[in-house]
Amino acid sequence: MSGGVTVVIATRNRCPELIRTLRYLHGLTPPPPVIVVDNGSTDGTAQAVREQFTGVAVLALRRNYGAPARNLGVLAARTPYVAFSDDDSWWAPGALQRAAAALDSHPRLGLVAARILVGPAERSDPVNPLMAGSPLPRSLGAPGPSVLGFLACAAVCRRRAFCQVGGFSSLLFFVGEERLLCYDLASAGWERAYLDDVVAHHHPSAYRPDPESRRVAELRNALLTAVLRRPQRVARTALAALARESVRDAGARVALREALVRLPAALRQRAPLPAAVEEQVRMLEDGAR
Repeated sequence: MSGGVTVVIATRNRCPELIRTLRYLHGLTPPPPVIVVDNGSTDGTAQAVREQFTGVAVLALRRNYGAPARNLGVLAARTPYVAFSDDDSWWAPGALQRAAAALDSHPRLGLVAARILVGPAERSDPVNPLMAGSPLPRSLGAPGPSVLGFLACAAVCRRRAFCQVGGFSSLLFFVGEERLLCYDLASAGWERAYLDDVVAHHHPSAYRPDPESRRVAELRNALLTAVLRRPQRVARTALAALARESVRDAGARVALREALVRLPAALRQRAPLPAAVEEQVRMLEDGAR
């Protein structure tokens, strides 16, 4: 394997679970370099990691940067590839080597999406069959099905590709950031592949945001992503749909209000997808109906 892999973890106030994840990563052969980006935790996360894992680099931020905190970890990495874990997920033995081998062998491969096993029972995550059965056109010689989405707790990126497209969007902050990154990688000509033999474990945290807050972020970011990358008619339809929903739904009203605050920035950053990528997005939408 010519390409090394650094694991980047963004975390906030989940110290016990992060320590468990670091123990699993430390037990891999060989143990990968790890960078923890602490999003302003108040539970002593940074100090605990420094004391218990002296080989782990810790970037302690003063406030919560959300998903884009991972960008700082990628910038600090010194390997050609970067794997993302969450504080409640880790990589199976051999997974990082297999991902790196695929990236080594396919110079235009920008991202590897892994198979995810959930909890102690190692249940297959529902996203696995969706990625495995992707209807998107597959490049000749590609190592796996092409995808336009992934879960950040189980992905390995080519560092150069990630940095080229600007990483995770600060405008979205959190929830749905993976889709926009995938769109941008595809627009820049980078392939994205699901590899069934690259495996990540995910034991969902007991400390999770309340479901309503997450739903608000999903609604907000779906609209912002449409404004950022989709044709004007798609963005207008998404805005109108959320406005209608906001009449009868309090969460949708909050999402609409938050999206409108960010709308000027989204319009400044707007870069519609190339026709070929937009066609693939529509293909997935049609298949989901």
